[in-house]
Amino acid sequence: MSDAMEVSNSFPLMPGKLEEAGLNVKFMSSLLAKSVYLLGLETNVQIAAYLKLGQSVVDDLLGKLKQQGFIEVLGTVGSESLIGRFSLTTAGKNLAIEASRQCEYVGPAPVPLVQYQAQVQKQRLGNEKISIEDIGACLSHLILPPNILRKLGPAINSGRSLLIYGPPGNGKTSISEAIGKVFRQPIFIPHCIEVDGQVIRIFDHTVHSEYPLAEGGEQGHHSLLKKRPDPRWVRCRRPVVITGGELTLEMLDLQYDATAKFYEAPPQMKAVGGVFIIDDFGRQLVQPRDLLNRWIIPLEKRVDYLTIHTGKKFDVPFDELVVFSTNLSPQTLMDPGIMRRVKYKLKLDPPCMTDYVTIFRQVCGKHGLELPVEVLAYLLEEFYPRSGADYAAYHPDFIVEHAIAACRCLRIEPQLTEELVKDALENLFLAESREQAPVVLPSSLVQEFPSSREDVLQAVDRFD
Repeated sequence: MSDAMEVSNSFPLMPGKLEEAGLNVKFMSSLLAKSVYLLGLETNVQIAAYLKLGQSVVDDLLGKLKQQGFIEVLGTVGSESLIGRFSLTTAGKNLAIEASRQCEYVGPAPVPLVQYQAQVQKQRLGNEKISIEDIGACLSHLILPPNILRKLGPAINSGRSLLIYGPPGNGKTSISEAIGKVFRQPIFIPHCIEVDGQVIRIFDHTVHSEYPLAEGGEQGHHSLLKKRPDPRWVRCRRPVVITGGELTLEMLDLQYDATAKFYEAPPQMKAVGGVFIIDDFGRQLVQPRDLLNRWIIPLEKRVDYLTIHTGKKFDVPFDELVVFSTNLSPQTLMDPGIMRRVKYKLKLDPPCMTDYVTIFRQVCGKHGLELPVEVLAYLLEEFYPRSGADYAAYHPDFIVEHAIAACRCLRIEPQLTEELVKDALENLFLAESREQAPVVLPSSLVQEFPSSREDVLQAVDRFD
């Protein structure tokens, strides 16, 4: 099924009646009164646009408020008989003031919890079928062994959970972030939802990226317009939410603003339908086991449980690919029970010699620099064997950036020299005395071990 067809089938439709919006009259009356009182909205068109509701729903609600004595009609705008002007009566102003004391939220009308749950089910992450070519395209900027793509494919298509581990600086975070770009189908995020009379804000401009209708293709665009989409929902790309060492258990609960008296959704709820990355896992202030225990039910049952301050507990979908990224040993972070629930594991080893050289060449090319023979030969023949350090994907970028900074200070053209590289390496590694380690070259190079620095580069070229 095409993306346009998938979107068309799952697009929330604009409610034609107040009952179809799923919100009770008392709640909506309070929200409308607050909006008129605090923002000075006057016409039914302005109110409908601000509350993200259909004109018929707003007119119905205004009629009920007029019958109850909260709204008075001031007339129409010019010759437009359908555009009415309204004002709050004294009783209406008192309603708005009292409603503001209970909750200061003003904005788009929320979506009831049951409609939110149903919509998430329609646009499940598992609906997308991701090919190995799709994954390769999104990771094309990284130099990775071929087997990495093969191992990532099942994890991404499952939409479950993935542990990426290995030595630091070899692309775990870059891979995690790139995974979110693999998905192409747009989804629909509500501005906020309503639970037991409480408002929970979900849509976040720092997390959710709007997906213009035109990107779905001209045919899909017109098809959606004919269906009158519900403006309480925002058409977005699948979100990618990243948390790191700052993550705490408290952050995974609803965040209640005691002043404004409404809630902000936790990060995992904002990531629903997309990717939730826990970077530097194991370095949070909270113990890893405590954090993982919080995830047992969501990872297994695909549902999370949240509680509002009234004591009401409710469930929300947990449809997201959770990526744990760490350079610590997984055995020290997870017991067998948790390890079983993290469905996929990917170890990311340091790059081999040829991949390291390729990365170095790419980094130099990005900065418009040449990679001198003597610099590469020094690193491959002397520094790494002598220091005992492993190659790492981040080393070339680190070395080049330090060399450019040094050249700027010396007021010379950016360049790589053996001296500048040695200075950079002193910032990269602590000075330690190590026993000299033998050079370990690929088997194809063993028969003609290079005797000069120029030969090192030529031999690597042949191997590449």
